[in-house]
Amino acid sequence: MARLLGIDIGTSGCKVILIDEAGTILRQASAEYPISVPQAGWTEQNPQDWWTGVESCLAEINEPAPDAIGVTGQMHGSVFLDAQGEVVRPALLWNDQRTVLECEQIEQTVGSERLKELTCNPALTGFQLPKLLWLRNNEPQNFAQVRQVLLPKDYIRFKLTGAYATEVSDASGTGIFDVKNRTWSEPVALALGISLDLFPQVFESDQITAPTTQQPSLNAGIPVVGGGGDQAAAAVGTGAVEPGIISVSLGTSGVVFTSIPSNEHDPSGAAHTFCHANRGWHAMGVMLSCGGALRWYRDTLGGGRTYDQIAASAASATTDSGMTFLPYLTGERCPHIDPAARAGFAGFGLESTQADFDRAVFEGLSFGLLGAFNLLKGLGATATEIRVTSGGSKSDFWVQMLADCFGAPCVRLSVDEGPAMGAAILAGVGIGIWPNVETACKAVVKVAGSIAPGDTDYSASFDRYSSLYPALKAWNRA
Repeated sequence: MARLLGIDIGTSGCKVILIDEAGTILRQASAEYPISVPQAGWTEQNPQDWWTGVESCLAEINEPAPDAIGVTGQMHGSVFLDAQGEVVRPALLWNDQRTVLECEQIEQTVGSERLKELTCNPALTGFQLPKLLWLRNNEPQNFAQVRQVLLPKDYIRFKLTGAYATEVSDASGTGIFDVKNRTWSEPVALALGISLDLFPQVFESDQITAPTTQQPSLNAGIPVVGGGGDQAAAAVGTGAVEPGIISVSLGTSGVVFTSIPSNEHDPSGAAHTFCHANRGWHAMGVMLSCGGALRWYRDTLGGGRTYDQIAASAASATTDSGMTFLPYLTGERCPHIDPAARAGFAGFGLESTQADFDRAVFEGLSFGLLGAFNLLKGLGATATEIRVTSGGSKSDFWVQMLADCFGAPCVRLSVDEGPAMGAAILAGVGIGIWPNVETACKAVVKVAGSIAPGDTDYSASFDRYSSLYPALKAWNRA
């Protein structure tokens, strides 16, 4: 059997897996690396830390001659390279919020409606293009050195192969990509005075981009396939490559993802339309704090309890205590585009218990995901099955709540390795093990179990949740 490597450059660490063509995980390794917060709202990482982590994982896996490699990772980040391919400054990450003025500059220069027509998306603080403009506006000496701008996973591709390349799903989240025609947008570049020479060649996610050069733990000549942004790759890993299958990722951020039949875009811009790794398109809604908000709650207000203990406490609370939690710890992207949005609890009083607070957190996170899905329905999304992945999927209580909120069965997978699995599957499609992504997913992705919707009615709580953000918006901005 073929042996396929999937490399995932996450925000807190990297993961590398080796699978065979049946989808069996043969070996896996992971490594952590730090994140820097130079000031409030800024997040940065050193790309060399990613590469050091990958090298350690490859050495641990000890497979010098896999048949192919797929790469994936955190989206939107900006790696600035000079003429020698050296990093100019630390990379700006997907959740960095410093580019509010640059987003306004893009919208004013290109035109907000024109921008959505050209790229299917608005200018968002997380995207790569505003980060490039920020560098030009605030660090002109660094900007003058830049000869290439890469996304995080594509920096790893560069280190593996020496090639500057990306693929359509990750490029879709830069803010300067023509999603409908699957190429860089010349009109946006011209309007902003940005040279498209700064951006790498674009491939489809299942195309071979370049072979490896000789590495300490890898032979030369191994095909490296396009791969995907972490959400598109995760969707491949969960089989969300056909309409009706919704992928819900309960990671640091919360993502509701679906394949869509065309390249229609959300007029509000809060839901994204990107190129999918299956050569079609997908829509997704991203709430910036999901599992990250739960982790914050555990560490700050959880009283030393574990996630399981908090969930058990939440399950003991009444369904409608009157409490609401807004999970906007780092601003929000979907269903509200608002970097100034803030988190908060509302509706508690002397009668409120610890369990009420616990349950309000889980409900707030679930309602945020439901709000994102409601936007996707406007783009043709349907839900016959919800495939729940990432750390939060281990909670029966939370998955049951999601099934009740979405009104559809939630399933978990026998192998939940997220983006790394999708990257490995794409590597197999790239070298012809499977004829296309859909066939590959049917062969590899296996469902482990399903939780059906119960009779709990969250409609009143969801309506109360939905009314709270508009009531606080002006106050937060002030």
